[in-house]
Amino acid sequence: MKIKIIALGEKMPKWVLEGASEYTKRLPKGQMDVSFMELPIAKRTKTGSVNKWLEEEAKLILAKLDKQDHLVILDVKSKLISTEDLSIKLANWQENHPSVVIVIGGPDGIDNTIKEKAKEKVSLSKMTFPHPLVRVILAEQLYRAWSILQNHPYHK
Repeated sequence: MKIKIIALGEKMPKWVLEGASEYTKRLPKGQMDVSFMELPIAKRTKTGSVNKWLEEEAKLILAKLDKQDHLVILDVKSKLISTEDLSIKLANWQENHPSVVIVIGGPDGIDNTIKEKAKEKVSLSKMTFPHPLVRVILAEQLYRAWSILQNHPYHK
């Protein structure tokens, strides 16, 4: 199974790359491959509009999707899930979706065209996190969800 995490925003601090890598490298290669793809956010200007920026970002995201991708978005206004819920989702993805794409939006969120295409919408927390930190949290939660499915002691 492959999970591609598309994250808007580039040139992350070293600690973000190291933190996300720490958890993705623990996953079994060939069984659960997690990769990150960074896309640039739209250039914000004083005269621009949020809707225009979101549309620009949506075009970049859509260009990176394949037909067989099971699209999941992180959206603070969507269903709040626990780690155990994520492990159930992960088991379902492993069984039914060989290619999963998870989108982390930019500073203004995710455009409605992407929300409409998404097969699943989840929220990691009711709290607002800096987008770079979400990458680390998501990588850790994917590893933790996998460890639950394997009866690995990490989750205990």
